[in-house]
Amino acid sequence: MAIVLGANRYGKAETRLVRVVRDGQRHELRDLTVSVSLAGDLAATHLTGDNADVLPTDTQKNTVYAFAKKHGVASIEEFGLLLGRHFVDTQPAISWARVTLTEHPWERLGPYSFARHGGETRAAVVTVQDGQAWVVAGLDDLVLLNSTASEFHGFAVDEYTTLPPATDRVLATSVTARWRYAATGIDFDAAFSEVRGALVEAFVSTYSYSLQQTLYAMGQVALSERPEVAEIRLTLPNKHHFPVDLTPFGLDNPGEVFVATDRPYGLIEGTVLRDDAAAAPEAW
Repeated sequence: MAIVLGANRYGKAETRLVRVVRDGQRHELRDLTVSVSLAGDLAATHLTGDNADVLPTDTQKNTVYAFAKKHGVASIEEFGLLLGRHFVDTQPAISWARVTLTEHPWERLGPYSFARHGGETRAAVVTVQDGQAWVVAGLDDLVLLNSTASEFHGFAVDEYTTLPPATDRVLATSVTARWRYAATGIDFDAAFSEVRGALVEAFVSTYSYSLQQTLYAMGQVALSERPEVAEIRLTLPNKHHFPVDLTPFGLDNPGEVFVATDRPYGLIEGTVLRDDAAAAPEAW
């Protein structure tokens, strides 16, 4: 039996970057967390301790900051492409680079004043290999709620079922979405804004008989409105809101008072894609 080295990679995780553009009295702000991971012909450092082909992770961190100064941050996807291509093109031993980016949104309060949003973040994963590049964009913690226009009934029942059918319920979720672009030469900021808007639009306008149905509707609208999106993967936890029994207090509760529970929760996941979209496992 032989013992051999398997797949491996290394990089710098969670570099915090805030880029301020000072355009007169009106400033622009982008707040990012950037992680870099590199792979290639790195057997020597594992097997013999020869570090000749190892670009220090501290150098990777410094590159993030230098590129933010030299190139700015037009969008997190474009910034990730610049970094990924740089590491593959300048390091002979590196054939694969993945840059994972999270953007923390700030709300403008004035020309140079901002307030940090509490939950939702924007995400991108850029992969560069063999002269090709793949961009997966997305968002996390987009919390949505419909206080009506949602039902859930006609489901399978067995001896352990206690859930009553619902013909009018609160539907709430915290959306995690990732979508793959079929190309790289696009306006990523505009595309992100429109995909996010399509997801929200579909959630708001869909009369829901299940969260699964809502998931498909959200993906369908996003793909219909953005032809450059090849596929979208959605994770929708069901943020349960149960009516509180107020009869012990002599009060009725016609769908007005709820207890919001954080766990356990239903977890609905699915992919919506174009039937002619080429598979791209390298992107994921």
